Amino acid sequence: MRAPFLIETEHLTKRFGDIVAVENVSLHIERGEVLALLGPNGAGKTTTIRLLLGLLQPTEGTARVLGYDMRRRSQAEKARARVGVLTETPGLYDTLTALENLRFFANLYAIPKADAAIETYLRVVELWDRRDERVGTFSKGMRQRLALARALLHEPDILFLDEPTSGLDPAATRRIRELLLDLKAQGRTTLLTTHNLDEAERLADRIAVVRTRLLVIDTPKALRLRLYGRRVRIALATPSPHALDVVRTLPFVRHALLADDKTLLVQVESPDVHNPSLIEALVQAGARIRWVEEDRVSLEDVYLQLVGEPEEATA
Repeated sequence: MRAPFLIETEHLTKRFGDIVAVENVSLHIERGEVLALLGPNGAGKTTTIRLLLGLLQPTEGTARVLGYDMRRRSQAEKARARVGVLTETPGLYDTLTALENLRFFANLYAIPKADAAIETYLRVVELWDRRDERVGTFSKGMRQRLALARALLHEPDILFLDEPTSGLDPAATRRIRELLLDLKAQGRTTLLTTHNLDEAERLADRIAVVRTRLLVIDTPKALRLRLYGRRVRIALATPSPHALDVVRTLPFVRHALLADDKTLLVQVESPDVHNPSLIEALVQAGARIRWVEEDRVSLEDVYLQLVGEPEEATA
């Protein structure tokens, strides 16, 4: 069974009584694509993944993974056999060693040449030298790496990664992120949920921002252009009280503000075309310019523009 998209949902909705967890979400993920699902707590990210795994039944709409209808139990089981899942709290057996854990899951998946696959992925996650140690002695970062090896053991077509670096220290976060970058380079199809915007930008081809419903989906670059256009940062040698007023009168300026008394942020249609006129107008108004550069809006700015400040987010 083959589908044009490896993951597709149409008007996917899930209600728990009067609470709407996911509302009318339509997503299409191509083979080899990494999609990051962003949103505040309670936005429906984990519920969406559970719907895509067939662990929850939608109230309305459809979800298809690898062409399988996830509303049908027999088809959902076939799809789950071909996906890998990494959650924030992986279910590993503390009394078993790393090697024994992977052998147990390899048996469940009936993986041929399991010992070779286990060694391969324990080396990938840099745990081969710790293979005979009990998992109960592992740090959280080591457990996440072992869980990633488990998720990859059966060579899945799709990876579902639900907050893979949540709660990890910076060193462990970096190691997990490097592993995920390697997987991206291999062309793995991945759906990732995360609160780490830097992580999302590094890993994802597209970003989907949800708050129960899908607010927007696009590449990070396209989201910046859509919300902010192209912005120029102008550093002044001295404060210029009238600089902002001068800039705002120019017909090609979409928006302008003062970052501080000597820094202007100016949104223009095309910096390449309009910067000379912008600089000329400021100089004629008496402004002394130290330097001009195109300002790169952060993904955090884009995210907060869409969902609001953290204190406004759904708990």
